[in-house]
Amino acid sequence: MRAPALLLASAAVLGGCMLGPDYKRPGVDAPSAYRVEIKAASDLANTAWWEQFQDPVMNDLIKTALAENKDVRIAAARVEEFLGRYGVTRSQLYPQVGVQGQAGSQRISRSTQPALAPSQTDTFDTYAIDLGVSWEIDLWGKFRRATEAARADLLATEQGRLTVVLSLASAVASAYVTLIDLDRQLAISSDTAKTRAENYRIFKLRFDGGVVSEVELKQALSDYELALSVIPSLEKQIVQQENALSVLLGRNPGPIRRDRAIDNLVLPQVPEGLPSDLLERRPDLLAAEQALIAANARIGVAKAAFYPSISLTALLGTASSALGNLFKGAAQTWSYGGTITQPIFTGGALSGNLAVAEAQNKQALLQYQKAIQTAFQEVNDALIDQAKTRDQLAAQARQVAALRDYARLARLRYDNGYTSYLEVTDAETKLFNAELQYAQSQGQLFFALINVYKSMGGGWVVAADEMTGGTPAPPGFEKKVPIFP
Repeated sequence: MRAPALLLASAAVLGGCMLGPDYKRPGVDAPSAYRVEIKAASDLANTAWWEQFQDPVMNDLIKTALAENKDVRIAAARVEEFLGRYGVTRSQLYPQVGVQGQAGSQRISRSTQPALAPSQTDTFDTYAIDLGVSWEIDLWGKFRRATEAARADLLATEQGRLTVVLSLASAVASAYVTLIDLDRQLAISSDTAKTRAENYRIFKLRFDGGVVSEVELKQALSDYELALSVIPSLEKQIVQQENALSVLLGRNPGPIRRDRAIDNLVLPQVPEGLPSDLLERRPDLLAAEQALIAANARIGVAKAAFYPSISLTALLGTASSALGNLFKGAAQTWSYGGTITQPIFTGGALSGNLAVAEAQNKQALLQYQKAIQTAFQEVNDALIDQAKTRDQLAAQARQVAALRDYARLARLRYDNGYTSYLEVTDAETKLFNAELQYAQSQGQLFFALINVYKSMGGGWVVAADEMTGGTPAPPGFEKKVPIFP
C-alpha cells in the first residue's frame, strides 16, 4: 500500500500549483466628477426612490411588477441554472465514488471442446458487489480554475438578475409617468375641443344671422376639427401604454388604475455619488467584471491541458457464484491503480484552445471597459437631461402664460372689431400647441430623474430585489459561494 500512499502525498503537494494568471481588477480611468454640477444632491441612492413621487398607485404598480414580472422570474430561474452548473464543475475537485451490484446466470454448451464431464454443471451463477473510486488529481489547477470560472459565471448571472430588477423598476415608473402625461395631453385636447365646439356653434348662429362671414365660420370649424384630430391619436397611445404597462406587471393587457394627475407628482431629488462609485453600485458593471474574471480563469484551464494528468482508481468488492457466500472473506476482491496521460501531438488543438481563451479574455476586458464608459455617459446624459429640461420647462411655462394673455387680448380685439378672427385663430392654436409641449416636457423631466437613479444604481436595487417575492441573494453573496473545498 506504500505506492498509492506515496502517490497521494505527491498529489497533495503538487495540487497547490495553479496555472494561468490570477485576476486583478484592471485600472479604470474614472473622472473625478460628473460634467453637470449637482447643486441639490441627496444621499438617496439606497432608498426606494419611486416613493418620492408620493403616488400610492405608482408604488403599488412597481411592487406588483417586481413580484409578477416574467423577466424577473426568468432571471431568477437562470441563477438557479448557473448554481447547478457551478455545483457540477466544482464536483470534479473531489473523488467520484459509486457502487455497482451484479447478478447473473449463464449456461455453456456441452458440445464444445473440451467437453464437460457428466458430473460438471453447465450452468454458472455470478454475484458481485463493487465499490469504486476514481479521482483525477488537480495537479495544475485545471479544475480549480474551471470552478473559479463557474463561480464568476454564477455571480455574473446574479448581477444580471439584479440588472433586470433595476431596469424593471425604472421601466414601470417611466411607463406610468408616460400614461398620466398622455392623460394630461388628452385633457388639454378635450377641453380645447369643447371650447372650440362652442365657438363654432356661436359662429354658426352669427353666420346664419349675417353677422360674420363664411371665411370666419370656416376658420372656427377648422380650429375645432384640429383639436378633434389630436384626440384619437392620444386615446390610441393611452390604450397601447396601458397594454405595455400591464405586460410589465405580468398581466394580460388591460386598463391601469391611476388617480393622480402629472401636476400632482412630486419631483424626486437628485442622488449624490462619485463616478468611481458606479463600479460597486451598478449590477451590470459588476456582471461585466465577473465575466472578465471567468474569462481570465479559463486561460488557466487551457494552459493546464498541456501538462500531464493523473487519475487514481480503486475497487473494493466481493464476488461469488453462490449468493450465500457473497459476504464471506474468501469472496473479497480489490484493485487499485493509477493512470498518467500526457498529450504529445494534438494537431494544434491545445494551442488553439489557449488562443481562444486568451482572445476571449481580451474581449471581456474591452467589454468591461466599454461598459464602464457607457455607464459614465448614461449618468452624465441623465444629469444634463434633468438640468436642461428644468430650464426648458420653466421657459415653456412662461410661454404658456404669455400665450394665454395673447389669446385673451386677441379675443377682446376681435370682439371690439379691431382685428380679424385670423388673429384669434393664431393665438389659440399657438396656445394649444404650447400647452401640449409643456405637458410633454413635464413627463420628460420625470423620465430624466428616473434615468438618473437607473444609471447611478445603488442600494435601492437591493430594496427592490426584496420585493420580487423570491429569495434575494444574502449580503456578501459573492463571498459565500466557495471556489475551492
